[in-house]
Amino acid sequence: MGYVTRIVIIGGGPGGYEAALVAAQLGAQVTVVEQDGPGGACVLTDCVPSKTLIATSVRKQALLDAESLGVYFTGGEDGDVGGAVADMPLVNGRVKELAHAQSADIAARLAAENVEVIRAAGRLVDPQSVRAGDRTIRADVVIVATGATPRVLVGAEPDGERILTWRQMYDLTELPEHLIVVGSGVTGAEFAGAYQSLGSEVTLVSSRDRMMPNEDADAAEVLEAVYRRRGMNVMGRSRAASVKRTAHGVVVTLEDGRTAEGTHCLMTVGMVPNTGGIGLADNGVKLDRNGFIEVDKVSRTSAPGVYAAGDCTGVLMLASVAAMQGRIAVWHALGEAVQPIRLATVASNIFTDPEIAAVGVSQKQVEAGEIEAKVVKLPLATNARAKMQGFNDGFVKLFCRPNTGIVLGGVVVAPRASELILALSLAVQHRLTVDQLAHTFAVYPSLSGSITEAARRLMSPLTAGI
Repeated sequence: MGYVTRIVIIGGGPGGYEAALVAAQLGAQVTVVEQDGPGGACVLTDCVPSKTLIATSVRKQALLDAESLGVYFTGGEDGDVGGAVADMPLVNGRVKELAHAQSADIAARLAAENVEVIRAAGRLVDPQSVRAGDRTIRADVVIVATGATPRVLVGAEPDGERILTWRQMYDLTELPEHLIVVGSGVTGAEFAGAYQSLGSEVTLVSSRDRMMPNEDADAAEVLEAVYRRRGMNVMGRSRAASVKRTAHGVVVTLEDGRTAEGTHCLMTVGMVPNTGGIGLADNGVKLDRNGFIEVDKVSRTSAPGVYAAGDCTGVLMLASVAAMQGRIAVWHALGEAVQPIRLATVASNIFTDPEIAAVGVSQKQVEAGEIEAKVVKLPLATNARAKMQGFNDGFVKLFCRPNTGIVLGGVVVAPRASELILALSLAVQHRLTVDQLAHTFAVYPSLSGSITEAARRLMSPLTAGI
C-alpha cells in the first residue's frame, strides 16, 4: 500500500470543507476539526441565514411593488398591502431550519467521502499536529480555515436583545419597530434593506458620504436612491461614538453629538479574524497587524506544511474565495497542477434589492488612470423584460480594452444580478472580447440581453456590421 497523506483542517466553513472534499477525492486521509458544525459560521450564522432572510424580504417587497403592475390586495388593517406582514418567529424559524439543513447536507457529503469530522475547537500544537478536544492528531499538512467574527466597538457592546450583531438577529421574536443599522458597508446595506422591506422603520448610520464606499459609486448611488424612496433614513457622514440601551430601546450617539433613537440597533462594523489563542504565532505562522494570516497565492503560510484559507486570511472575504483558497491549498500540498488564485477574476455580489454584482476592473481604477478602458453603461429601464416586470432601477456597465476589445470587467445592478454576472465572469476569465459577447445569442426578452447590448455598444467599428 502506498503512502497516504494525512491532512488536518481546522475549521469547517467553505475554506475547510471544500479543501476536505478535494483532498479526499485525491486519496488523502482527512480530518476536519470544527466546533460549530459542518459549514461553519458561513452556513450556520452568516451567509446562508442572511441570504435566506433577504430572500424573504424580497418576496414581501414584490408584494409592495405589485400594485404598479395592476395587482393589489384588498383588506387589511395596518395600511400595508392587504395586511401582509412578516411573522418573525416563522421567518427566523425557517432561516435556522434551512441553515441546519444545509449543514446536514455538507456533513453527509463529507461522510460519503470518508472525511472524519471532530466537533471541537482546534489548536495548532506544532506545524505537524493539531489538538482537537482531548485528541492530538499528527498531520503531514495542516490547513487553517477558522474564519472571522463580527467586530465589536467599545461603547457599543452587543447584549443580544437590543444591541445586536447579525448573528443574533435570528433570535428575535418580533420585527424591530425601528432598527438602527450602524455601518453602511455590504453587510449593513443588506440587512438595512431586508428589514425595511419586512416592515421595520430603518435608520442607516454611515460614517462616509455615501453607502458602500468601497463599491461601484454608480451602483451605490442607485441603491441609496431606492432605499430613500422606500422611506429609509440614511445618515451620511455620521460616525457612531456609542450605543446605549434605554427603557424601551436604544440611543445611538454620534461623534458630532447628534443622537438617533430606535427600538433595536444592529452593529455591522466589520470582521476580526479568529486567529488568536490557537497556537499560530507560537508555531511560526505570521499574522499581519490586524491578526489576519499572511498567505501567498497558493495559500501557504510562513510555517512549512501549514496553509490557510478563508476569512482568517483577509483575502477578499467571500465564501467563493475561501473555497478556492482551500482547493488551491490541497492541490499545491499534494503536488497537483495548480494556478495561483487570480483575484481579478473573482465575481462578487451584494444581496440587496436590487442586487449589485461585479467582476474584474472597477470604475475607480479606470478614473484613476490605473487601467485604460472603454466603458459603457446601459440603464435597466430601457430593457424590455425589465419594463414588463416593473424593474426601473439598475444598469449594466461593461469595461473593455480600447484596442483589442478584451472584456476587463463589469457591474450589474438588477434583480438576480448574482445570476447575470456569470456571463461577464466567463468573459473576464477566458479573455473574451466584446465582439464575441455581442455575437452570442441572448433570449429576447431577457435581462441578460442588456449584457450583449452593452457589448454591441463597445464593438470595433470594423466588426460592428458583421
